[in-house]
Parts: sequence; structure tokens; C-alpha cells
Amino acid sequence: MQFLTEDINFPSVNQATPDGLLAIGGDLSVPRLLQAYKQGIFPWFCDDEPILWWSPNPRFVLFPEKLKVSKSMKQVLRNKHYTVTVNQAFKAVINACSNVKREGQAATWITHSMVEAYTNLHNLGYATSVEVWQDTELVGGFYGVDVGNGVFCGESMFAKKSNASKLAFITFIQNTNYKLIDCQVYTTHLESLGAENIPRDVFMEYITLK
Repeated sequence: MQFLTEDINFPSVNQATPDGLLAIGGDLSVPRLLQAYKQGIFPWFCDDEPILWWSPNPRFVLFPEKLKVSKSMKQVLRNKHYTVTVNQAFKAVINACSNVKREGQAATWITHSMVEAYTNLHNLGYATSVEVWQDTELVGGFYGVDVGNGVFCGESMFAKKSNASKLAFITFIQNTNYKLIDCQVYTTHLESLGAENIPRDVFMEYITLK
């Protein structure tokens, strides 16, 4: 584990601890964030902590061709009770994600500094939001970062209505051409949609593909 300085370069992901912690400190500037994602690294910390940088092994990912859509979700997709948009309300989506109460987490990891940092990424075309609307109300969505090489790193999602976040996720995958969706760490929610663990070395081959 390394303490970061003004240098935006990171140590090799092979130096991460068994739980995936690679480095501490630095900042959330656009150049550092882009450098991190291109090396398979992401920030994850709470307000009372320094910036923590992670590269877990194994890595939880979804291959779009393995996406699982249940019968009930197929019905939701057909019914069209909701409208799905892209990049129409990024700040509203990330703020909604930050306010979600999550089991096992006492506080949100989407701090004010994270909101501002990812909004900066969005304004420069690197971060994407997907919104689900019921009439004019934002009821679900998610956001993430285009890592390049056909890899999209999903960051967080929220739902105020049943299945709204799944609707955003499924619609996004079915209408884009990414080779791999990085889900970072295991959740039962994403496993139900087809996500799986792969070795970090295999994940890095996708990230660094020339």
C-alpha cells in the first residue's frame, strides 16, 4: 500500500492488500481519476477518511452477452410505464445515489467531494448517467465512467420505484456496445443480472487492451 503525492501515477495493482486497498491520499482531480480508471483502480472512502484507492481481486464484472433479464423485467421493459434517458440529469442521479441507505453502510461513500469530482468527469464527457422517469419524476438511475477499450465502470445506482435501477441498467447495456461492465465488488443485486467474479489479471487485460 502506498501513500500518494502530487504525482498522479499509481503503484501496480499487484501491490494491493488482500482486500484490494492499493493507495491512500492524493486528490480527485480529473487527471488522477482518469489515470486510476485506466489502471483498474477506483476511489472508495467515507467523509471521515482520507481518499482510499482500490483494485480488488477478484473483480466483479458483467459481460453484456451474459445479461440475465427475468420474465418480470421483460414485462417491465414491454410495459413502457417509465421513460429512460441518458445524460439528462447527471447531478440529480449522483445526488440520489448518495442519499440511498445501504445495508451494512453507516454513511455514504459518495461524499460531496466525490459528487463534484464525478460531475467534472461528466462535464468533460467521461462519466455517464442513465435516468428513469415516471412522468417528470426521477425514480431511478445509475452513473459510471467510460474507461476506454470498450469497458464501462458502473459506480452506483438508486431506485425510488421497484425495478427502476434494473430498468436503467438493462436498457443501457442493451443499447450500447461495451465489451465489459465493471461492477467492482460483489452484490447479489448485480449477480441476479448476470455479473460474475473474474481474476483481476483477466480484468486488467480488458482495461489495457491495445
